[in-house]
Amino acid sequence: MLAIFDVEGVLFDAEYLPILAEKLGKEDEIWEITKKGIQGAIDWEEGLRARVDALRGLDYATCKEVADALPIMTGAREACRALKDAGWRLMAVSGGFTIMTDRLKDELGLDHVFSNELVFRGARLDGVLVSVDADKAKTAAAKIREWGQRREEIVVVVDGANDVKLFDVCGLGIAFRAQDVVKELADFVLEKKDLAGILPVIAGRYGVPLKAAAPA
Repeated sequence: MLAIFDVEGVLFDAEYLPILAEKLGKEDEIWEITKKGIQGAIDWEEGLRARVDALRGLDYATCKEVADALPIMTGAREACRALKDAGWRLMAVSGGFTIMTDRLKDELGLDHVFSNELVFRGARLDGVLVSVDADKAKTAAAKIREWGQRREEIVVVVDGANDVKLFDVCGLGIAFRAQDVVKELADFVLEKKDLAGILPVIAGRYGVPLKAAAPA
């Protein structure tokens, strides 16, 4: 069994680039592009490159500090721990960046994370290497095949328009505090800001006991 998660807005209770933009007083500009990308109103990769270009020149230390301070979503630790205890594999597919997603492997016990990479030259932000685009299913496909996961064994938990192609590879698609287009395509919609809410949904679909342990 495999659970695939988006990162920003699902595993993290924040969007990285809008917070980073505050350092340059460009939060309104960056957030406007971010919203359009999440909603599917603009080409996602084009929007990503535009946002990074607007932040070009920021120092690495600031970028890392903001990344390390991103808050984990309420219930994410409990949800991931319960799934791992039940023998599930966990994958994250993010349009964000390794500088912010690497820590999730340790903090949430993820088996694999796909994300993009910010490029720094002379310790200053200079661009982005894009390996995860709007077709996240294409990105996830290699690991799904490697792990031998069948579609009916896969759960996807996402929130943005750039995530919806992942629904093509899963047996259960969950929209978590999501855009309307995601809700329309999902099998189940969760509005409460508590990721542990996916556990009874998954348990009900697959007939397996999943219970979140009390947070440490």
